[in-house]
Amino acid sequence: MQPASFLSSHFITDRMKRFFLTMGLIVPAFFLYAQTDTSITQPPYRKFLSVPPFKLLRPDSSTVFTKADLKKNRPVLIMLFSPDCDHCRQETGEIIRHIDKFKKIQIIMSTTLPFSKMKQFHTEYSLDRFENIITGRDMDYLLPVYYDIRNLPFLAFYDKKGKLIDVFEGVLPVEKILPKFE
Repeated sequence: MQPASFLSSHFITDRMKRFFLTMGLIVPAFFLYAQTDTSITQPPYRKFLSVPPFKLLRPDSSTVFTKADLKKNRPVLIMLFSPDCDHCRQETGEIIRHIDKFKKIQIIMSTTLPFSKMKQFHTEYSLDRFENIITGRDMDYLLPVYYDIRNLPFLAFYDKKGKLIDVFEGVLPVEKILPKFE
């Protein structure tokens, strides 16, 4: 019986060695993962809290509107939209219906969809009649990546100094948009 007991105690020792080896690899990996730098995984708008350096092709197809063209000391609402999105259409309609409350806010409406769709949307809503609404196509696809968007419409709110106030994905009633700029 002695050989059998020797084998079983040797077997237990090998199992224990494997267990401790496995734990020795897993536990440090867990702590290393817990120490991951979240600034690497954060979208750019969380790291850089100012208006991004966008470049939008305007509906006239020859004018480009950039961050440098924004009026100084005025709050900015950046809205990423799709001309085909019902929620985007709803949000646009709400803003237009209450445009008198947005007079001091610059509204930048950006899409990455084809120029023809953007222009059709711009014409359908007669956005030319509002001097504080700028519509354009994000030719570089910068804004969706910058904001790491998942849903449309996407709204980014900036104060008059160009610092990020908040972001929101989805339809937001005007009653909840305006207080963000106060």
